[in-house]
Amino acid sequence: MKLRCAVIEDFQSVATTVVDWSPVTDDVEIVTFTEHLATVDEAATALEGFDIVVTLRERVPFPAELFARLPRLRLLVASGMRNSVIDFDAARRHGVEVCGTASSSTPPVELTWALLLGLARGIVPEATALRTGGPWQSTLGADLHGRTLGLLGLGKIGARVARVGLAFGMDVVAWSRNLTKERADEVGVTLAASKEELLAGSDFVSVHLALGERTRGLIGAAELARMRPTAYLINTSRAAIVDTDALLAALDAGTIAGAATDVFDVEPLPADDPVRSTPRLLATPHLGYVSRANYETYYGQAVEDIRAFLDGQPVRSLG
Repeated sequence: MKLRCAVIEDFQSVATTVVDWSPVTDDVEIVTFTEHLATVDEAATALEGFDIVVTLRERVPFPAELFARLPRLRLLVASGMRNSVIDFDAARRHGVEVCGTASSSTPPVELTWALLLGLARGIVPEATALRTGGPWQSTLGADLHGRTLGLLGLGKIGARVARVGLAFGMDVVAWSRNLTKERADEVGVTLAASKEELLAGSDFVSVHLALGERTRGLIGAAELARMRPTAYLINTSRAAIVDTDALLAALDAGTIAGAATDVFDVEPLPADDPVRSTPRLLATPHLGYVSRANYETYYGQAVEDIRAFLDGQPVRSLG
């Protein structure tokens, strides 16, 4: 009898077509879910008849309560090699193997620049006006060359964003609590003396930090007030790093020129969320990791993880 595998969060209905699942289909029945499982009850009801679950990123938490309600579950595959919403201790107690996959930093770097350029040149309002008979040229684009790009975080993604900024002829500065001058020099950027200095002196501020106790709420009302009224904020990292209410208030008041975000406190974003209607905000539905190459990696290695588990030799174990 075949094992049953649930592939959840397959919003684009592509999980079973972007890669070849034939290495496991003789032994495993694959079922995809295109709707978000928003609560533990919804997840428990949908997944109770499955032996294997493939989950995408960190949208569906797997707390102890959920593992307790999935007695058949034996393998959980998560995209990426880090996951903050899986209770690994509970997984072990319930005999569930948790495995991961590789993940590329290239797609979020590229999306960061798509958002930054979209903001700077008013791409969305101008394109919308053109298609709907609106005014011909209604915005005045912000220049990049010679302007200052401030990066909160200079890790793998931040460093790649920095190099693109330098190619545009921008002055790039960076800050994080543990960032050293040696690291900044290595990337070719200037180390800001403080977060406050970076915010006050930058024309564009982009967030590239991991979420933790020290970064949660790092950008709030006081920090936004330090930014120039002509400055833009871009967040493709984690929603909780920026206080959403404070950001929406700053945009409503016009105290910063605009912002772009790809991450939200609740995902998918509720239909009535004010983020959807706030002026000067360019928002995309968490597309940072959503690219064909990344999906080929996620699902291709998920197939490898399942095959290895079936063969009794799990790979890329997490936790």
